[in-house]
Amino acid sequence: MEISSILKPEAVKVISAAFSKKRLLNEMGEIAQSVYGLDAAKAIDALLERESLGPTGVGRGVALPHARVEGIDKVLGIFVMLEQPVDFESVDRQPVDLAFALFAPKEDGVEHLKALARVSRTLRDENICQKLRANGDAATLYTILTEDQSVQAA
Repeated sequence: MEISSILKPEAVKVISAAFSKKRLLNEMGEIAQSVYGLDAAKAIDALLERESLGPTGVGRGVALPHARVEGIDKVLGIFVMLEQPVDFESVDRQPVDLAFALFAPKEDGVEHLKALARVSRTLRDENICQKLRANGDAATLYTILTEDQSVQAA
């Protein structure tokens, strides 16, 4: 699975005003609505419900919030870079500045897991994270996220 198949360029944002985990998840829900037409409240509730099971901050400043939602037929992604890192209750207790959210169909299993694995592999790559953090332009961030996967696969 390629990141470009789940992430639209307009779903990549640089955010300066998310000062908490909850505010970040709210921003992601609003992006899901404006880019993919998801109901923002349902998207936010789904993310918060998933977070209640255990934080999705995976360490080294990266979070992978994800949720299953009604009314979609494929996995959808949102990438956000925060100008000010927020506490995300990550496994390493480090604040998060890179977050990639995934929304999967309610009944989907395999595609959701493939997407989560792909995004996780990408954001575990320290070189990619360094490139992302060195850029503040959403179009450049999208290019980094989608171009580096072909290099990894080779």
